[in-house]
Amino acid sequence: MPDYSVPSVDRALAVLELLGQSQGGFSVSEISRKLTLPKSSAHLLIGTLERRGYLQKNAVNGKYCFGLKLVTLSRTALENLDLRGRAKPALQSLMRKTGLTVHMAILERNEAVVIEKIECRGALPLATWVGRRLDVNCSGVGKALIAFLPDDEFDLQFRTKALARHNENTTVSTNKLKRELERVRSLGYALDDEEDEIGFRCIGAPIFTYTRRVVAAISVAGTVAQISDDNLEQLATIVKHTAAEISSQLGYVQEEF
Repeated sequence: MPDYSVPSVDRALAVLELLGQSQGGFSVSEISRKLTLPKSSAHLLIGTLERRGYLQKNAVNGKYCFGLKLVTLSRTALENLDLRGRAKPALQSLMRKTGLTVHMAILERNEAVVIEKIECRGALPLATWVGRRLDVNCSGVGKALIAFLPDDEFDLQFRTKALARHNENTTVSTNKLKRELERVRSLGYALDDEEDEIGFRCIGAPIFTYTRRVVAAISVAGTVAQISDDNLEQLATIVKHTAAEISSQLGYVQEEF
């Protein structure tokens, strides 16, 4: 690949890297001098990063340091790397037990983002990959991710976002989706019954942390012949047990009633 770069992006990253080496941050003048940038350019870069939440200004000394947005992104990246590493043996075992493709996803901006995929050798290839975004209303991992959101957070996320329709099986009514999510909470697993793609099914289950927060979801996916009415409950039990195993590794303790 040609060694091209975007100068403005390079400069913005240089600002972040410089601040990452500082103890108490730097002022616009200091950043301009250390990076040999025109002060006007440094001011524009820093202003943009501040508005996006990546930097924040100290009201006392006027120096800039990392903002909450950058801290959150860093924490999420570390959590995802740690989560994938911890979960991978269980996910590989799930693939071997079911003979199906296994996914792990997290919730990001109203979408399920695939962070791990383990394919079963000889299985029909699926059009998914690490980094692919899935609509939460018609995917097993998506429903599992949003089923345990507090009501106010659910309403905030979907108040202005129309639910995507993929085919005639897709749920596009928010009220109907809420009823489906009640069933997910009751059963402990979510089902994509040809809602994303005709001819395919997906069974998903949530991953909880020790704080009882859903941090991710896992699923098995296959054709309607592979996930049939006859074996659906058996597969769902295996997926739920695997999700519980991973949740336990993250310190989650299920309440007993």
